[in-house]
Amino acid sequence: MIKNYVDIDSKQDKAFDECGVFGIYRNDEDLDVVEITQDALYGLQHRGQESAGITVNCNGEFSTVKELGMVSEVFNEKALSRLKNGKIAVGHVRYTSSDTLDRASNQPLVLRYKEGSIAIASNGSITNFPEIRTELERGGAIFQSNSNAELMAYVIASERCLTDNLEDAVLRSMDKLKGAYSTVICAPSRLIGMRDMYGFRPLCIGKVKNSYVLSSESCVIDSLGGAFVRDVEPGEMVVIDEDGFHSYKARFTAEQTSFCLFEYVYVARPDSVINGVSVHQARFKAGELLYKEYPLDADIVCGVPDSGLIAAEGYASASGIPFGMGFMKNKFIPRGAGTGKNKIKRLMQTRLTALKANVQGKRVIIIDDSIVRGKTSAHIVKLMRDAGAKEVHMLISSPPFVCPCYFGIDIQDKENLIANKMSVDEICKYIGADSLGYLSLDSVRKIAENANIGLCDGCFSGSYNAEIPRTIFIDKYAKKIKN
Repeated sequence: MIKNYVDIDSKQDKAFDECGVFGIYRNDEDLDVVEITQDALYGLQHRGQESAGITVNCNGEFSTVKELGMVSEVFNEKALSRLKNGKIAVGHVRYTSSDTLDRASNQPLVLRYKEGSIAIASNGSITNFPEIRTELERGGAIFQSNSNAELMAYVIASERCLTDNLEDAVLRSMDKLKGAYSTVICAPSRLIGMRDMYGFRPLCIGKVKNSYVLSSESCVIDSLGGAFVRDVEPGEMVVIDEDGFHSYKARFTAEQTSFCLFEYVYVARPDSVINGVSVHQARFKAGELLYKEYPLDADIVCGVPDSGLIAAEGYASASGIPFGMGFMKNKFIPRGAGTGKNKIKRLMQTRLTALKANVQGKRVIIIDDSIVRGKTSAHIVKLMRDAGAKEVHMLISSPPFVCPCYFGIDIQDKENLIANKMSVDEICKYIGADSLGYLSLDSVRKIAENANIGLCDGCFSGSYNAEIPRTIFIDKYAKKIKN
């Protein structure tokens, strides 16, 4: 029996990114790669809160600690004692789109094969996963998980048996792997990073003292006291070894690059700069553009923590309406916590509370980043009503989700997207707001118009620059995608 994706009530009502990755090649004797990688994962915790892991290469021997939980839960003193301070380390935080937590999919994944060992950590989604996996299984491969990282490791190992070096094997693998991936690899003598030819997911290069680091986001490099060097380019493989930094290009290139626009709207941390665009400025601009499209009259503008706050500031700046805090968020509740209906309801009740003193008797504009299924938005409006708000207007700093994402954001099924079931007026009535407005597709494309890369808005427009998969892989079954 094919196990379907989770239904409308079994996940938090948000769209999540899959993972965050980090790698370091140490050239400074006074640096502790375990400590730095742990600190980096704290900086990437927003990208994945369900598992965390670190692999260290110490004189060719790999040691790994990975487990379900947040960074602070996984890396206690006992766990850290199992990791030696080596030359190279890679780290990973994970969010899973499955309703079950598979320990075998925790990363980094260490693979020992004929030509040596590698540890791999990846962010994204391989769209030809079923085809490649079937081919490998026919050749005798036995998979322990459904993770993209394991599939990628098998492909690289297979290619390594046909090439003279690991670099050529990775480049040949990049030609085979379709979809989205930003990946770091710890090899016996070098650190490797690669990004798919479309550039769907972020990956950047930095330096901490004389040591190179690779990270999903630049905010991590800043937090480590390092210097941002540049983004890894789409279709590029970078190699760091004892001879320094090397860059290689995959054989196949995309006609049009396609970075995920939703990274700017919601996923990335606001203190990151990705593809030359400040995430903070992109969200502020979204708020300004919302005012141009919806010039409402109100007493206060407030954002839904956290990603709605900056857009709310932009709206307030453009409108002249005072910006104020309308909600308090309990930050000690993980973003991906909870699986049952009752638990989800309790989490929604305890995670966010309204600031009654700020909103009572006022006409309130609430700005959030998106509406996926509508449950959370209805809860947010109710909080404002219960706090005594006179009017509640909801504005969204992105267009309606109408299509799945196949490239690393867990929006898999049109049937679970409220915008495919209801009109804007119907959604407004469903969530209980006095009015509802979404940022238009033309406007959301402008928030990062200065990016040095093309943008993907497929989840909003249904138009994808990359080939979408014909099937998706669920447990041990390939399931055809509904058009």
